[in-house]
Amino acid sequence: MTTALITGVCGQDGSYLADFLVPRGYSVFGLERPESSGQKMRSGVTLISGDMTDAASVAEVIRTCAPDEVYNFAAQSSVAASGELADETHAINADGVLNLLTALRTHAPNARFFQASSSEIFGAVTEAPQNETTPLRPRNPYGYSKAVAHAATAAAREDGLHASAGIFFNHESPRRGSGFVTTKIANAAAAISRTGSGVVELGRMEARRDWGWAPDYVEAAWMMLQHDSPGNFVIGTGETHSVDQFCAAAFGHVGLNHHDHVRVNPDFVRPPETVEMVSDPRLINETLGWSATKPFDEIVAAMVDAALERLDG
Repeated sequence: MTTALITGVCGQDGSYLADFLVPRGYSVFGLERPESSGQKMRSGVTLISGDMTDAASVAEVIRTCAPDEVYNFAAQSSVAASGELADETHAINADGVLNLLTALRTHAPNARFFQASSSEIFGAVTEAPQNETTPLRPRNPYGYSKAVAHAATAAAREDGLHASAGIFFNHESPRRGSGFVTTKIANAAAAISRTGSGVVELGRMEARRDWGWAPDYVEAAWMMLQHDSPGNFVIGTGETHSVDQFCAAAFGHVGLNHHDHVRVNPDFVRPPETVEMVSDPRLINETLGWSATKPFDEIVAAMVDAALERLDG
C-alpha cells in the first residue's frame, strides 16, 4: 500500500487530492495545524498534527508517516493579504517547504515530493503565454515566498530527491475559500437570486485570468509523482476569461443580468497587467497526457449551484 502525506489537507486542493487518493487504495495522512485539531475529514484519511514552520515538528511528522509520496498544499494563500502578513506568508510558504525537504532528505530520501507552486512566481511577466522557462519576477510577498519554495524544490531535485513542482494557474471549485473573487461572485449571484435584489462590489472587470477546475489540477499533481522523471510543469487551461465574463456566467446561471447587480469599487481596482497571465500547458499535455477537462461555464455553474445548496441547507 502506498502511503501519502498531504499538507493543507483541509483546504480546497488538499481535500480534493484526499478524495482522489483514498479510492485508489492509498494510506493517506493529512497534516493539520495544532489549532485546527478536531476538523472533520473523509473516511480513510488519518489526521496528524504538525507545524510547518517548526523544523522539529515537520521531521516528527515525516518519521511517523514514513510516506512514499508527499504533496505540499499548505500555504498562506491570499495574495491580497500577503502584504499585511508578510512574515507569516514567508514562514509557511517558504520556510515550511525548506523544513519539509530537509526532513525528507534525512528520514524519507526515497519519497516523491510535490510542491504546489503558483503562477504568481512569474509576477511582472514580459511574455505570454507563460511556460516552464518563463523568468520569475514575483511582485508581492505571496509570489516571493512561492518563488523561494520553487527554487528550493529545484535544488532538492538536483540533489537527488524526486521533487516536482506544479505551477498552478487559477483553479476554482465549490471548495474555494470565501476570500477569492470567484467565490464572492458565486455567493452573490446565489444570494441575490433568492432575494431578488442586492449588489456586489468588485474591482477591475476587465482583469482576465486562466481559470481551471481544481480536481483536474490535483490529478495533475498525482500524475507528476507517478512519472519517473521529476520536473516542473505549468498547469492551466491555456485560456483566459475576464471578471466581467465570470459575473455574466454566474448571474446568468440564475436568470439575472449581472449589470443590474455588480458595482465597481475604486478601492478594489488593481493596476492593469501590461502582459496577460495565461498558461502554456503543452509540456504536461505532451509528457503526461494531462489536460483540463471542465469548461469555464460549467466551473462557474458548479460554484453557483454549491452556493445555492449552502443557502438552502
